[in-house]
Amino acid sequence: MTVKRSLRPGAAGVVAGGAGLVAVTYGVVRYGYGLQLPAITAELGLTPSTAGLVAAGSFAAYCATALLARRLVPRRGARVVLWVAAVLAAAGGVLVALAPSAAVLAVGVLVAGGAAGAASPALVVAVAARVAPARADRAQAVVNAGTGAGVAVAGAVALVAPHAWRPVWAGAAVAALLVAAVVDRATSWPAPTGAGRSRPPGGADGRSLRRPALAAVLAGVGSAAVWTFGRDLLTTTGGLPARTSAVLWCLLGVAAVLGAVSGDAVRVLGLRGAWWLTAVASAVGTLGLALAPDRPVLAGFAAALFGGAYTALSGVLIAWAAHLRPAAPGPTTAVLFVALTAGQAVGATVTGAVADAVGPVPAFLLGAVLLLAAAVPAPRRTPRAAGVRGGPAPGVEPSERTPDAVARGRPPGVRTARPRRTVAARRADPGAGGGGR
Repeated sequence: MTVKRSLRPGAAGVVAGGAGLVAVTYGVVRYGYGLQLPAITAELGLTPSTAGLVAAGSFAAYCATALLARRLVPRRGARVVLWVAAVLAAAGGVLVALAPSAAVLAVGVLVAGGAAGAASPALVVAVAARVAPARADRAQAVVNAGTGAGVAVAGAVALVAPHAWRPVWAGAAVAALLVAAVVDRATSWPAPTGAGRSRPPGGADGRSLRRPALAAVLAGVGSAAVWTFGRDLLTTTGGLPARTSAVLWCLLGVAAVLGAVSGDAVRVLGLRGAWWLTAVASAVGTLGLALAPDRPVLAGFAAALFGGAYTALSGVLIAWAAHLRPAAPGPTTAVLFVALTAGQAVGATVTGAVADAVGPVPAFLLGAVLLLAAAVPAPRRTPRAAGVRGGPAPGVEPSERTPDAVARGRPPGVRTARPRRTVAARRADPGAGGGGR
C-alpha cells in the first residue's frame, strides 16, 4: 500500500518505459555490439583493429551526445532530448541491420551509441516529474537496472539465434521508439528553463576532480576489453560454442542487474575501500576471462564477477562525486562518467590494436593491469558514514540517483527528518541526477 500511495499517476509507465529505453540504448545497441561481434566479423570480415575502432566510435558518440544533451535539457526541454535518444537508437539500429559493409556498420554503431548519452538526462527529468520524492531514488535504480536486463535479453536472443544479429538491431530500432512513446505519454514534462547549466556550485575547483577523473579513465580503458571483445575471446580463442558464450553473456548481464541493487559497499567500507574492491574485482574478472576462455565454469564466474563489479564501480563513482561536491553531485557525476566512457573509447582502440599485434589474451591481460592501476588513485580516506549506498547499472553508467539522497548518504529504508528537495526544485535542476548509466 505504501508503494501504491507513493507512485503518482503515470509513474509505473515512466519507470517501466525508462528501464526499457535504458535496456535498448545501453544493453542492446551500446554493449550488444561486443556480444554480436563474432557473427558480425564472420559476415563482414572485421579485423580486431577495425572492430575496436568501431566500438571506440560508439563510446565517443556517447560522450559527445551526453555533453550536448545536458545543454539541450534546460534550453529545449527533456522531451526533445528523449526523442533525440529514440531517433538516434532507431536510425543507428536500421543502419546496422541493413549494413552491406563494415563502413556502413561503423556509421550505424556510432549513431546508435550516441542514443545512451541523450537517454539518461531525459529520464532523470521524467522520473523526477512523476515519482514521489520518497521513492525517486529506488525508481531511478530500477531504471538503471535496465542496462543489465538489456545485456541479458540480448544474450538470450543470441542463445536462440546465434547469427541473427541483423534482426536484433532492427528490433532495437522499433523498441526504442515504442518505449520512448510510453515515457512521453506518461510524463508531465516541465518547461525548459531557457538557460544552460552553470558551473557546479560547492566551491571545489577543477583540480579536485583530477584523482577521480584519472581513476575513471583508467577503469574505462581497462573495462573496454570485456565489453567489446569479451564474447569474441570466448568463441575465437576459447573455442566455446556460440550458445555457450551467449549463456555466459547472459550471466554477465544478470550479475550487472544484481550489482545495481545488492549490498552497500560504500557505506560499509568507505569510499576508498569500496573503490579499491570494485576496481580489483573488475580486474580479476577480466583476468579470469583471459586465462580461462576455454573453461565454461571459470569463464562464467569471471564474466559474472566482472558484470557485478563494474556495476558497483560505477556506483562508487557517484558516491565519490557526492563527497567532492555535495551541493552538485549530478553535474560532477556527469564529468566522471564522460571520463569513464572516454576511457572506454581509447580502450576499445588499444585492445583491438594489441589483439591484432600479439593476440587477444595479452590484450585482456593489459586490460586487467589497467583496472588494477585504476585502484591506485583511490579516494583519500573518509569516514564510512560519508558513503552512499548502491549504484546504477553499467554502463549501468550510473545515473540518476537523486542528488539529495546521494549527498546525505541515507542507508536503505531509513527515513530522515531533513527536508527533501521538492519536485519543483528537481525540475529546476534537471541534470542533477547524473550524466550516464
